Amino acid sequence: MHLPVALRWTALDPATRREADALIRAALREDLGAGDLTSRALVPADAIAQAVIAARRPCVLAGLPVAVEVFRRLDPRLRCESGRRDGDELNAGDIALRLSGLARALLAGERTALNFLQRLSGVATLTRQFVRRVEGTGVAILDTRKTTPGWRRLEKYAVRCGGGRNHRMGLHDMVLIKDNHRRLWTGGGAARSLADAVREARRRWAGRVIEIEVDNERELLDAIEGEPDWILLDNMSARRLRRCVRLARGRARLEASGRVRLSNVRAVAATGVDAISIGALTHSAPAADLGMDFL
Repeated sequence: MHLPVALRWTALDPATRREADALIRAALREDLGAGDLTSRALVPADAIAQAVIAARRPCVLAGLPVAVEVFRRLDPRLRCESGRRDGDELNAGDIALRLSGLARALLAGERTALNFLQRLSGVATLTRQFVRRVEGTGVAILDTRKTTPGWRRLEKYAVRCGGGRNHRMGLHDMVLIKDNHRRLWTGGGAARSLADAVREARRRWAGRVIEIEVDNERELLDAIEGEPDWILLDNMSARRLRRCVRLARGRARLEASGRVRLSNVRAVAATGVDAISIGALTHSAPAADLGMDFL
């Protein structure tokens, strides 16, 4: 099946393809079971049909290669056409994908393909809204690890489609000393400071990015003596964020997190932080409204 580059399975990086492959196989197995009883009863096995997937409300596309791959698994000779690519903005009525192939395959893949496309486009759409709110500030919008189990790479891919940036992929690719780590560390001895925690992490994992979470100015000044790469300013008001930016004086990059919404993200960005991480990008994004219609 010849496909435009934007629709090809190889448009996704290998690790994301592996994740998507497992999810597609599980989703089709879950939905089809022993077979589509309705289509077997009513649709001839050799019937050919055409269909389109279109936006019913404005959205940012994400997941087109995944949706195409769902149908390809069911009909390897399926024809797919699109002038769109992931990251494009659609208005209501805009067509994301045109399909032509075995009618039974289109019916069998419809719900699974749309589930992927609606979920990932929803993440991309919400991310784009946050990115637009901070335009001109130079502040990056970051995701978190608050992802659907098994969907992390796909959801983080969707964040990138929306213009956001990825924070760590998991516990394995950077050090982030959070509140529970700090409690266990400082509980080991009165002299064990946050700066010491940063130094110990640096000693153990030289060359890795080191970040530490703080709750107030005193903790910020303690942590910054350890020379972390990033400091996470957790659940702070805009006033407190501005004070922390002044105190840090550029000695570490600053990330704000906690209670950030579309209504206040611009004010948070205006405090002078370098990045804002938002769990809602992945844990609370509503599904985009896309549908499939036969022609």
